[in-house]
This record gives sequence, structure tokens and C-alpha cells, in this order.
Amino acid sequence: MDVFSSGPNTGNLVVTAGLVVFLLVMSSRAKMLDSMGSKAAAGLGLIVGGLGHWTWLLILLGFLLSSHKATKWRFEEKKALGLSESSDGHRGWTNVVANGAIPGLICIYAYLSEDWTTIIWVFGAAVAVAASDTFASEIGCLDPRVRMITTFKSCEQGENGGFSPNGQLAAAIGSSVVAVLTYIAWWLTAADTSSANGTQLCAVLAIIGWLGCQIDSYLGALLENRGYMSKGAVNASAISGGVIMMFAYLASL
Repeated sequence: MDVFSSGPNTGNLVVTAGLVVFLLVMSSRAKMLDSMGSKAAAGLGLIVGGLGHWTWLLILLGFLLSSHKATKWRFEEKKALGLSESSDGHRGWTNVVANGAIPGLICIYAYLSEDWTTIIWVFGAAVAVAASDTFASEIGCLDPRVRMITTFKSCEQGENGGFSPNGQLAAAIGSSVVAVLTYIAWWLTAADTSSANGTQLCAVLAIIGWLGCQIDSYLGALLENRGYMSKGAVNASAISGGVIMMFAYLASL
């Protein structure tokens, strides 16, 4: 049973199913997701692992786990300031869809094109933007040195479009975590790792993830604050920006 071949083969599907079960158990015990969020994540996991590869699902799991840790970091302080998204730190299906719909579509594209070796970097870019934004929001919201990204004037903590030194550092860390996970997944599954500079792609991916977070902040300041876009739409747009940047970079090679 080959577990390192991508796409819907027996080995990949068996490992994927096991990881989805692990995801459901882990999210339930740690209260990462509510009931609908868990169901949405399970469906997304089957698409990502089944049509992409189980290592791609591990990238998503890494994002989920690290983001949950960021969410729970000094949670009571965030809750007291009104900066938490829920009363206990869990996330719902809307978060799963906002951050996972585009990665899921990328997996479908990878399956149809049968080009998993290249598309994994596009998938990683989508997840990296989501991770970068989540880390920036959850860590940076407690930094009082907040400025509006469009004017650089001081603004309230947690305000859409606000950025802080700690938030920017956290954004870079979140993106880098996903970049490293993507590199490992690529190295494990690529038929020929000598045909591309994986280290360079990993670095570019980390940068793109961070840039995607900046797109999110700009859209939040310009459109979400004025009621023209929802938070989910802003997230999806920023992720799309990261995907476009990675596609453009890969096309230039």
C-alpha cells in the first residue's frame, strides 16, 4: 500500500481517514471547533487529503493546532477586552469555510491537473496567509502599540486594519510555520526534489503568507470597517491574493 502517492489511492485514503478521525477527536477534546465547525473541518479534510495528499492535511492540522494555541494565549485578557471571537476560544463553520474553502478548491485543481508537486506550494500559500492573519490577530491584539495600516495613526486594539510590532512578528512566525510544513510535505511526496529549489520556495512562501496578512489588513481598513465586506470575505480575498502571488512566482521560474 503506497502512502506517498498523491490523489485518491488506497494508501492515501486510509491515512487521510485516520487523520480526519484524529482531527474530530482532537477538536472535540480541546474545544477548537464547535459541532458545525468540526463537521465542516472533517469534510474539508477529506477533500484536502483525498484529492491532495495526507501530508497536505497535516499542513492544515498544523495550522489548526498552532492557531488554537495562539487563540488561547492570554485568552482571559482578550476576553476581558472584548477581543475574543467566542466565549471559550472555539471557532465555527464560518471560520472553517473562510480559511479552508480556497485550499479545498486548490486540492480539486491539483487532482484535475495531476500536478501535485507544483500545486502544493499554491496550497501552502493559501494556508500560510490564513495562519499569518490568525497569528497577527490573536497575538497582536494585546499589543497597545497599534497603528492603522492605511494612515499609520494610532488606533484601538483589535480594530480592523490595525497593526502592531508584535502582530507583525507573529504574522511572520505563523506564515513560516506553514512554509516549513509545506516544504516537508513537498519533500516527502515529490517524485524529483532536485528539479526545484525547495528552500527558496519555502522562503518565498513564508514571505507571501506575510504579505497576504497585509492585504487582509488593508481590506479590513478600507472595506470591512465601512461595511462593504464581511470578515469572511476579507479573509477569502487575502487568501486569494496569496494564491495569485504564488501562481505568479511559479510561472516566472
